[in-house]
Amino acid sequence: MERKTHKVLGYEVDLLTFDDAVKVILESIKEKKGMQIVTINPEMIELADKSKVFSSILKNADMVVPDGSGIKLALKLQGIKQEQIPGIDLAHELIASCEIFNYPIALIGAKENVIQTTVRRLKSEFQGINISYYKNGYFSSSKEDEIIDSLAESEPKLVLVALGAPKQEIFITKCRKKMPEAIFIGVGGSFDVWSGEVERAPEFFRIMGCEWLYRTIKQPERIK
Repeated sequence: MERKTHKVLGYEVDLLTFDDAVKVILESIKEKKGMQIVTINPEMIELADKSKVFSSILKNADMVVPDGSGIKLALKLQGIKQEQIPGIDLAHELIASCEIFNYPIALIGAKENVIQTTVRRLKSEFQGINISYYKNGYFSSSKEDEIIDSLAESEPKLVLVALGAPKQEIFITKCRKKMPEAIFIGVGGSFDVWSGEVERAPEFFRIMGCEWLYRTIKQPERIK
């Protein structure tokens, strides 16, 4: 599928449906073509404008999907109708597909109790899931190489990294050097939601594109 993008504040955003995004990623797994997928939102653009490293990562990502409703709105103001593609939903759908094809999955991030509960719940939801590796996100930079080596040895097809932006994207770029055929997605706080540690916005907020508002109500520190 030919890649179609449009710029939002200097960053290319892929123009595709949720189903097409899943299709492209699964085709890449089948063809052993690694990808770094960024689920972009306005906060990430703000961070990238202050960091050349992070900015470069966003500009060189293989797929950038509009996670935030602000990105969808920015495209709409430019005359482009594009559906919002929440990273948590994209990751969940890919897990379901990986179960079907028995593709090994790796998860990195969150607290130890959260990652443990996430793994347990995913195994309960997806009976045939193949989680080849998982690790909490509380490790020092001196341990990164050791963790990346262990991750590479597990030979995952899909790697979900929940370290928060921009840490997760920077970590992913380091991993790709040893795992060029894997699919990497930074999934922010998805593990907290899947584990039940954090409540996701009710469906009404999600349908209205106001999930950000619900998160702000629950986490006032995000107002800045």
